[in-house]
Amino acid sequence: MIKGCALSAIRWYQRVAPDRLRDACRFEPSCSNYAIQAIEMYGVLNGCCKAVERIYRCRYPNGGKDLP
Repeated sequence: MIKGCALSAIRWYQRVAPDRLRDACRFEPSCSNYAIQAIEMYGVLNGCCKAVERIYRCRYPNGGKDLP
């Protein structure tokens, strides 16, 4: 239930967030897609922690391919 809510919230963000915000990610996959993958692989708590760490790294000079 919580996992489904977390994934739904991320997918909602992907639909409604402005392009300039969504296209600002320096990594591949994007931070929101990374969060979805991390939650599916590690569960809600660990996946969200990994996603927050990733968002924190999403700035210069970091970037490139980064999988959970």
